[in-house]
This record gives sequence, C-alpha cells and structure tokens, in this order.
Amino acid sequence: MADDYRRIADRLADDIAAGRLRPGERLPPQRAFARRCGIAGSTAGRVYAELVRRGLVVGEVGRGTFVRAAPVPSGRALAEPSPESPAPLVNLELNYPSVPGQSELLTPALAPLLRPDVLTESLRTAPATGTPAAREAVADLLATPGWRPAPSRLAFAGNARQAIAAAFASLVRPGGRVGVEALTYPLVKEIATRLGVTLVPLAMDDEGLRPEAVTAAHRSAPLSAVYVQPTLHNPTGVTMGDARRRQLAGTARDLDLPLVEDRIWSFLHTGQDPLAAHAPERTYLVDGLSKRVAPGLTVGFLVAPEDRVEDVAAALRSGAWSAGRFALEAAVRWLADGTVDRLVTAKRADAELRQGLVTEHLAGFRVRADPRAYQVWWELPAPWRADTFTAAAAARGIAVTPGSAFAAAPAAAAGASDAVRLGLASVAPPELARALRTLADVARTRP
Repeated sequence: MADDYRRIADRLADDIAAGRLRPGERLPPQRAFARRCGIAGSTAGRVYAELVRRGLVVGEVGRGTFVRAAPVPSGRALAEPSPESPAPLVNLELNYPSVPGQSELLTPALAPLLRPDVLTESLRTAPATGTPAAREAVADLLATPGWRPAPSRLAFAGNARQAIAAAFASLVRPGGRVGVEALTYPLVKEIATRLGVTLVPLAMDDEGLRPEAVTAAHRSAPLSAVYVQPTLHNPTGVTMGDARRRQLAGTARDLDLPLVEDRIWSFLHTGQDPLAAHAPERTYLVDGLSKRVAPGLTVGFLVAPEDRVEDVAAALRSGAWSAGRFALEAAVRWLADGTVDRLVTAKRADAELRQGLVTEHLAGFRVRADPRAYQVWWELPAPWRADTFTAAAAARGIAVTPGSAFAAAPAAAAGASDAVRLGLASVAPPELARALRTLADVARTRP
C-alpha cells in the first residue's frame, strides 16, 4: 500500500522520541533495513526520505543516515543529564528574536482593535493584495536609500515562508528547476518538495551566490527561477556587496530568469539596496514581520513585478496563504506608531550583544559570522563531524543544527558535514553564554 512507508517511518519516529534510537546513532544501510523489514528497497528509500523530511535524521553521502537531536521547546536552563529523565535542551536550532519589553510595546496598538465596531471590520477577509493602508505602510518599511517598491506591487501572505511558496507556485511548474545557494534555508527544500520542484545547488564564495554558477546551471538544463538570500544569508551570515548584486541582476536579465529574493533578515543590515532595485522587472522580493516583531502574529510580504502581481495573488489564494485581516490591521498600527522601528533598533543591539558572546566563548575556532546576524556557521575542528557533535551537544542539553540540514542536495555543499549552525536568538543571553562555553568545551575534546 502507498502508505506503508509512512507507517514504518512512524514507528521509527516513535523509537526516536522514546530514546530507543539516540541522537547520533546510525541507521542500518537501506538494503539491510529493507531485508530486516521484508520490504522493497524502494520502500526503504521512501522511509528514510520521510524521516529526513520530518527533520528526524540526516543523511551523508558515503557515511550513512544518522538520528538528529530532536527539537524541543526552548527557554529552559542547562541541566546535567540524569538517569531518571533526559536533560532539557537549550534550543539553538530555533531562531526567533525577542527583546525585553516586547509585549508591552505591542499591546497599545492592539487595544483599539478589540473595540466591537473595529473588531468586526478586522475579522473580515482581506484580499491577497491587502489593504491600501497596508500597501503604503509596508512600502515605506521596505524602502532603502535607493529604492522604494510601488505599493501596487505588494501582496501579502500569512508569513514569509508562504510568500516564498506563492512565488515558486506562480513561477515554476511541477518538475521545474530552481537554482539555490549550495547552502540554503531548509524550509525551501520542503516547499520545493511539496510543489514538485527540483532544487539545483549553485556554488557560493565569500560574497554569496556566484553569478557564473547560475549561467552554468541554466545552460546545462534550463532553470525556471533562482532563489537567493543576498543579505545575512542563512546559515553563513554572508552579505553580497553592491557590485555582486548588480552582476547577479545582470546575469538574470541576460538569461531571462526570475529572482526570488529572500530578505527576511535584512532589517538587521542597513544601507544596501535589494536585488529588486537592480532588476525590478524580474525580482520577487520576500520579507515579513516574524523576525522584526514576533512569530505568532505576523504577515509576509511579496513584492512582485508590476505585470505579475495578479499571478502572485492567484497563487496566494489557491494555496490559502493570504494574510488575515486582523494581522494586517495590527501590522499597520505597529508600523504607524513606531513600534516596529523600536523593536528593530532593540534587536540590532541584541544581535550585536549575542555575537559578542560568540566572539568571547568561541575564540580560536573557525566561526563564520556577521556581527549584525542572529546566527553563526561553525566549521568544527577535526575529527569532529556535524552528526557526532550534534549528538554530543544533545547529551549535554543543547540542540544545534548540523550543516547537512542546509545542503541543497546531498554532497552539494563542501564542508557541510563538518559544520553546525547556531541560532542565537531564542534563548536568554546568560543561557546562551553557558551553552557556548559548554559547546566550546565539547569541541576541545575528541569524539
């Protein structure tokens, strides 16, 4: 039956959750697993692929498939493991910034929305293109020194991930190919899988995506679009310079390729115009409020080329990805009364403080980080590998993300199996400092 592989995956997931399969433990080779379970080799492959999709295991070409540290709620203190119960994890996989006094800042703008007359209107549906007030407010928010999107080019999603999905759905037919950085945002891989899109890893350097890699991939087999994170790239923190942005925009124009530009972390990095400023006729810019404000009540933004706004809006409607009216109304008020500006200022200072902790506690290690970013890319010292280090960290109560989670395709990103990403935003600074000290101690030992 078609669902057999899911039932087998469910059983393995239960074993992982119960601790019968522990972080870092290697699963049998797929052929051996198939023989043990009395299933076809293709079914075993689907079981393992399903576990990867759920984020429960990671696969490394030539080495095997390993159990990942299971994500758990963040915000708990470090604790020594005990035989009676597993240690609670400090979660450096999640990356949602919050600053002291955030709820107090957000509350005043919400109060008027709770008046019955206003609430009635706020609970109505909103079109995918939002409201006139939302379009104007967000155009101002996204503006840079040399660029401001026309409000008529804006559409709204429930969050930035849904905006990415809508851009892909409007641009790429099932079976199409989308170029992405060799290391990319993991949820883009899930979006592509659900839409039947093939991701093509593209080479990077110290400035991010290399335009010549786009040209080579497109000439090998046509791409339908390119997804790129030019500002504070996740996971490496790399930011493209203006010259590279102009070069990439020119390449996309020469090849007649659309660009999906993810700027979700751009609020931490001021002064640079987006790719959309250099190629507005082919760039789909994605941003949102989840990082600026909070993940629970948020809005995603999608700036489309003028002649493609309706296509994007249709994709948002068909995917049920449109933003809720209440969230739009709240966003407009937070933007108008300066709440978002105050939160952005506070989070920039907070990210700098946390990067200072990284500098202090991971001194001497190969850590790639931008002082403005909420994440770092840690190239582990030999003989550590990401899977063994992730397991060792989990045993000490800390969840980190292995580099292979960001690889656009198996073996596509050199060094991913020997690196981890640390998300700095989701735990309090004292807890982060203790976690960093613990991780440094682990890295100085041998596996």
